[in-house]
Amino acid sequence: MDDPTLTVLALLGLAALVAGYVDAVVGGGGLVQLPALLLGLPDATPVQILATNKLASFCGTTVSSATYYRRIKPDPRTFLPLMLLAFLGSASGAGIAFLIPRSAFDPIVLVVLVAVGAYVVLKPGLGGRTALRFAGRRHTVAAMAIGFVIGFYDGALGPGTGSFFVFTLVGLLGYSFLEGSAKARLANWATNLGALVVFVPQGVMLWKIGLVLGVANLVGGYLGARTAVARGAGFVRAFFIVVVSGFVIRIGGGLVGLW
Repeated sequence: MDDPTLTVLALLGLAALVAGYVDAVVGGGGLVQLPALLLGLPDATPVQILATNKLASFCGTTVSSATYYRRIKPDPRTFLPLMLLAFLGSASGAGIAFLIPRSAFDPIVLVVLVAVGAYVVLKPGLGGRTALRFAGRRHTVAAMAIGFVIGFYDGALGPGTGSFFVFTLVGLLGYSFLEGSAKARLANWATNLGALVVFVPQGVMLWKIGLVLGVANLVGGYLGARTAVARGAGFVRAFFIVVVSGFVIRIGGGLVGLW
């Protein structure tokens, strides 16, 4: 395919910057970045879009993960098994990415986002502080199951992965929104790496575009992570509700033909 014009590349970079910020705070940056790539690169194949999106996201999650790790100091007894299974799940999902139509996922993602958003709104105390629901081996097994299932989804398609990680870590395991976001970024970094391990050898990566978007995503990720850490769990919760509502409107409107 031909290289995009400078205007298109600049607009894609802006989308990647916003996606990196959103992803670092509450996840779901792919719901901004992936549609932008689909619009800006109409001649690219679906797997080229997915692979290039993963490269850009990997850059952003690298810097946001490092920022969260330095400032929050999440427990490695949870995030290391979570990351390992997220990596394996993503690599497995990426292996079947060629077989799954994009249209099959939007209705599922919409239903899950509506349920997630409603649950968070109806439980105002959720995620205000860490109150773990499982202990010991049960906690580790639950984290590993979350990592593999969401990682598989991320490798196969991916939009909303970070938000799903945040919600399950907060709603199921009992972390605060801030600590859940820290672990979610580490897990999302692992899923991006797992998908890249599969995509790169297949030669489907649009390297120049992906690296430009990666720089923009990195800047957005750095700003988002610093903002989330500075503002605390309350800000992350409010931002989560706003972002999930926006995703519901965007996906739901697309399904009923509003845009």
